[in-house]
Amino acid sequence: MARIIRRSKALSVSPLKASQPLGAALAMLGMNRAIPMLHGSQGCTAFAKVFLVRHFREPIPLQTTAMDQVSAVMGADENLVEGLATVCGKSRPDLIGVLTTGLSETEGADVERVIREFRQQHPEFADVAVVPVSTPDFSGSAETGFALAVTALIDHQVPESRQAGAAPGQVNILAGAALTPGDVECLKDMVEAFGLEPLMVPDLSGSLDGHLSEARLSALTTGGTPLSHLDRLGQSAATLVMGASMGSAAEHLEARTGVPNVRFDSLMGLEATDELMLTLSRLSGRPVPPRLQRERARLQDAMLDTHFMLGFSRVAIAADPDLLHGFSHLIREMGGEVVAAVAPTRAPVLERVAAEQVKIGDLEDLEALAGERGAQCLIANTHGVEPARRLGIPLLRAGFPQYDWLGGFQRTWIGYAGARQALFDLANLQLSNPSHDVAPYRSIYAHPEAQTWEEPQHDTTASSASDHAIWH
Repeated sequence: MARIIRRSKALSVSPLKASQPLGAALAMLGMNRAIPMLHGSQGCTAFAKVFLVRHFREPIPLQTTAMDQVSAVMGADENLVEGLATVCGKSRPDLIGVLTTGLSETEGADVERVIREFRQQHPEFADVAVVPVSTPDFSGSAETGFALAVTALIDHQVPESRQAGAAPGQVNILAGAALTPGDVECLKDMVEAFGLEPLMVPDLSGSLDGHLSEARLSALTTGGTPLSHLDRLGQSAATLVMGASMGSAAEHLEARTGVPNVRFDSLMGLEATDELMLTLSRLSGRPVPPRLQRERARLQDAMLDTHFMLGFSRVAIAADPDLLHGFSHLIREMGGEVVAAVAPTRAPVLERVAAEQVKIGDLEDLEALAGERGAQCLIANTHGVEPARRLGIPLLRAGFPQYDWLGGFQRTWIGYAGARQALFDLANLQLSNPSHDVAPYRSIYAHPEAQTWEEPQHDTTASSASDHAIWH
């Protein structure tokens, strides 16, 4: 069990954490025809939008209630009512996620009461679902905000029922913040390979996979989980929970529907994927498909190919808890060691990280630990570029954000194929690192002042004078 080291500084230097409202907005962006609305200042929304646009390189639908200094003191209820009415009137979304920020939480906004007032004043928008989520950015991180948004969707949009198992070929999947759109698509493919129908909540592979939509510009998400799918969650045979951060959401869903859940801390590596395959085989009553067995054999061969580079390797990781846990177990599975592990916030899953200790801190803490303990490789988001440069070690980009690397948002890390590619990338980084080269052998009997032989240099001037004397 990893030992958790508490934060020891009064401020963050080179912060690792992304805010709760941003994580909640990302979860809402995984719903079809939805739009997140941040109840706060324009700056709060602008920063979140910039992060999301630079990471996904796509237009991101995001709205704000535009609180200013006056509404922060006198109350911003009218801002929220007017904002909801404007968005409903112009875009007619299926879902609006109202996400609080540090400003509205400090102001003491009662968002649920204001939404009831909106319903009374504008009954013509009764068909638009409005889901409030309390996500102050002075606590938690993007991962916790993501989980809070999914929990709120379940509490407000999933009807209470006791029909679990009515659709035996259907499974719910709660996809955590650590999964990229590529991971979500890979996960759906694996579930469908067993003849099961996955109901993904949320589904980033449909909305943020980098596709071109028919509409030139949409004010809403195009793709993702339809709101109608939430009505069907209570009929599934089981709920697969991907990521320890989604534990609370899973408990709420089971309490409302009675559908049992199966939890996976991570899907990275051979052991974790094997566990998923056994679960899907049990739920479907089918053996593992030959295609997935073939992918497993390829991963085993990749583990043999890369163990020379990754065995006994020393790796430093900075990431949100779920992603940190997944990478640490992938490194340990290859015989490597996580010598420095840093997470932005505390979470129970950190105690199960495959490392001696986990520091709650920032990228400055990671750089110090990695330097002290001789890390050979760094795994972090784009903000890890400079620490890796100063340490003189290679960087594997993972997590959020990645704005200096194309396709990072679509990268697949999970499953047999995802783990195989991750091992190849890590091994290639080790090979590219000059410190990985074998030092030349020098005999103990060699004279300390011995120099390598060099071809003697001739004095062409003297030679020419001698030749002149001979011939003349």
